[in-house]
Amino acid sequence: MPMPRWWGHINKRVFNPRAIASGRWPVLTHVGRTSGRTYRTPLDAHPVVGGYVFVLVYGSGSDWVRNVLAAGGARLCVEGEEVELTAPRLVGEEEAFHALADEVARPPKLLRISEFLRMDRVAV
Repeated sequence: MPMPRWWGHINKRVFNPRAIASGRWPVLTHVGRTSGRTYRTPLDAHPVVGGYVFVLVYGSGSDWVRNVLAAGGARLCVEGEEVELTAPRLVGEEEAFHALADEVARPPKLLRISEFLRMDRVAV
């Protein structure tokens, strides 16, 4: 796991609510796989052809990732626009970097991030 799990718990309880309130971050709305509760998670969402790629800073074992995979999709609010996403799948670094625009900063090698989540936009 690239980042320690304990930091993720702090981030979830302290920094995420502030990031959501600021309105500066894309926010993913997803449903808990066992609780059925609706959750909102601020994330870096990178647009790619047909959808979005998300950098898994805490790895694929993160609650939000597991929720999205179990539900088969989520909604993303980007700059006030709601985007319905489907077909979540874990992809490797090569596929993610190929899909991302050249100007999108790649995660530092120091973080050892090798997993990404890709989702498709639902056609309107």
